[in-house]
Formats: sequence, C-alpha cells, structure tokens
Amino acid sequence: MHKIGSHLWFDTQAKEAAEFYTDVFKNSKINNTSTLHDTPSGSVDIVSLTIENHDFTLISAGPLFKFNPSISFFVNFDPSKEKNARKNLDSMWEKLSEGGTALMPLQEYPFSKRYGWIQDKYGLSWQLILSDPKGEERPKIVPSLLFVGEVYNKAEEAINFYRSVFKNSQMGTIAKYGPGQEFDKEGAVMFADFKLLDTWFAAMDSGYEHKFAFNEAISFVVNCKNQEEIDYYWDKLSAVPEAEQCGWLKDTFGVSWQVVPSDLDKMMAEGTQEQIARVTQEFLKMKKFDLAKLKKVYKG
Repeated sequence: MHKIGSHLWFDTQAKEAAEFYTDVFKNSKINNTSTLHDTPSGSVDIVSLTIENHDFTLISAGPLFKFNPSISFFVNFDPSKEKNARKNLDSMWEKLSEGGTALMPLQEYPFSKRYGWIQDKYGLSWQLILSDPKGEERPKIVPSLLFVGEVYNKAEEAINFYRSVFKNSQMGTIAKYGPGQEFDKEGAVMFADFKLLDTWFAAMDSGYEHKFAFNEAISFVVNCKNQEEIDYYWDKLSAVPEAEQCGWLKDTFGVSWQVVPSDLDKMMAEGTQEQIARVTQEFLKMKKFDLAKLKKVYKG
C-alpha cells in the first residue's frame, strides 16, 4: 500500500466505475470489494483499485458530492519510455470520451505535442498528455489541484504548506505566469509538480471564472502506521472543525484528506461480518481515529 491514495465518492456507481477504469487502463486491477451496512448512507459499496501503481478507493455513498475539475488526474504518456505513446494516448481518450465531455480538446498546445482534458461519463476529470518530464521520472498517474475562486493564486502557498507537513517531500518543476497574462496575475502558478512521500502531485492556478471548488468528492488518504502518525497529520492538516468526521478533514485550502490507520484496511479485509460491523459502528462515532479503540472493538 502506498502512503497516499485517492478516494473517489460516487452516488451508486463505484463497482461499475471500477470495472470501467480497469478496462480503460491496461495496468490496473481491483484489489478488494466490500459492503458496509448501517452507515448514514445506508449500505455502502467500497472498491479498492490500483491504476498504474496509484491506489484508489471508490465508494458508493449517495449523491452528496459531485466530481468537478478542481481535482483531476494527469495521465503521462512519455515517448522516451513508452512505445506507441501517442497511439495509446489517443486510444485512452476515445474510451474516456464515451459519454464524457471534453474540457480542452485533444490537440497540440505550446506545452505539449498532444494533450486533452476530459470529464468521463462519471464526471471524473483526466488530463492526458504526451509528456517529456525533466529530472526524476514521473509516474503515469498524477493527481492535480486547480486553485480557483477564493483560493486562486494560492497554489505555491499550498505546495509549501504540504511540503512542510510531509517531511519526505520534493519540489519538481514550477512555471509561473508573466506580466500581461489575461485573467492571471503575474507570479501565479501556471504549472507545478511536487512529491509528498511516494506520491507526485501537480498544482495550477486559474484566474478564469469557475463555478466549482474543492469538495469531498475527491479526497486524499494518508495511511498511518500508528496513533502517533494519525495525531501528527490530523493536527497539521485539519483547519475546518465542522468537517471532521470518520477520519475525514478539510485543510485550509478546502482540500479534503482522510487520515486513517493502515490496520483498518486489514480489519475490513480479513474480519468476520460481525467484526466488520463492530468496527464500522465504532469509527462512525469518531472524528479523529482512535486506533486502540478500533483494535479493542475488533477483538471483541
């Protein structure tokens, strides 16, 4: 398990979407499927999925949150590392386009010979790019944060904050807008990427008017080995007390995170139905996870 994964909130389609993504991405697999009962959303399907070495959790938990382009996922096609990179990019674009909507058409841009931004049929956004990364090789999948509205021009501040929280971090590339750029302030981030633990992220500012913002539809899961790590990340990241619930929190920029014990996945995967039910009812009462209590309830 990687330290930071991505959590996707669906209404009812988590299982269906997992099957779709394993068809779209060749290097992908469904790791586990389970159902939690008696939650505030009723019975909830959870699917653990790995796509190109990036961990995803898909959940069917009702219509509370909808995907929007504030968080998307870059898919890097590097011609120096991947045979038929352009052909593979075009093939993936075609699959993601079925029932989807192009946000930026697939074509050549100043920053790439082949790039397109698409919302798939579930509303999840992907940025497909023919890339030529400088320095350390980037992974195939890179979550990307778009800072708009109230958090516009805060991408660099956010990067510095996240790198202060996650001690094993690394700055990648950064490009900023110059003077006279329409809608964008000089010094705002055109594109940047950075590494937190073993996960690369991208960040951008956009001064255009957008009718969306970060929400809980996509959150990032920080897997913790003990209570000390849970306490550390919770105290550093949580900035909105009313958003704290079941290991979820919201940071000062509005991005949602889940700070969870790695042992919880093991309990849910290996436990009996009775054990899973007990653990579920216990963590539903919690804001920050108490690992000792969860273990005690699990053991009965």
